[in-house]
Amino acid sequence: MDKIGSDTVFAGSVPELYDTHMVPLIFEPYAEDMARRVAALKPARVLETAAGTGVVTRALARAVPAQTEIVATDLNQPMLDRAASVGTQRPVRWQQADAMQLPFEAASFDVVVCQFGAMFFPDRPHAFGEARRVLRPGGVFLFNVWDRIEENEFADVVTNALATLFPADPPRFMARTPHGYADLGLIAADLGAAGFTATPNFETVAARSRAASPNVPAIAYCQGTPLRGEIQARSGASLGEATTVAEAALAARFGDGPVDGKIQAHIVSIVA
Repeated sequence: MDKIGSDTVFAGSVPELYDTHMVPLIFEPYAEDMARRVAALKPARVLETAAGTGVVTRALARAVPAQTEIVATDLNQPMLDRAASVGTQRPVRWQQADAMQLPFEAASFDVVVCQFGAMFFPDRPHAFGEARRVLRPGGVFLFNVWDRIEENEFADVVTNALATLFPADPPRFMARTPHGYADLGLIAADLGAAGFTATPNFETVAARSRAASPNVPAIAYCQGTPLRGEIQARSGASLGEATTVAEAALAARFGDGPVDGKIQAHIVSIVA
């Protein structure tokens, strides 16, 4: 039933729910980490791909000097619209762009940064090759990907809960795409196929995902990601019912009050 192409669709109410629920739940700790790593490189010009609703962009705007140019791009205009409406503490350039075909000259950026976007690229070696093309010699491609779903507790619990609700055809977006690119050997091979000759650096970083109640991650995952479309495409239960089932499973695992779960990601950097 599910089509991989639908995994990249962030439209309707998803961008707002993604920004208000998913971003503080799992993305902010890694955004601050990425911004610190970029700032340490002292770049003059930074390109962000798959910027989403701008959590890394906002962190970059705080972390790098005012004279550093930041160009933030995403395939999905509704996500960029949300990012621009929230804004940053200093000007950045927002531009709709496909990471598979970047509309920038070769050797024009010091850093290309991408937070949790590589999993969505339909041809990762090609997208990585585009990042390499726009990097100046000695520039750095810096990105992160989620570790396997079993190392990310809220996502795992929600996915398993929905499988009980739709046993004949469980929604697998979270396992298939956000948590489907955790093999470091495959990532290294894809970077080599993209034309990078340096050895990539990998660092696995665990963090905590916290919310005021299990309702927050239930809404975040079921309604603030493309998982929403998978749920709505199935018969037998509504989006609201699916969210309730996810919330109950989270409460059973983490309690009815404030919840705290493990998240884990791989940080990848490579020199062009």
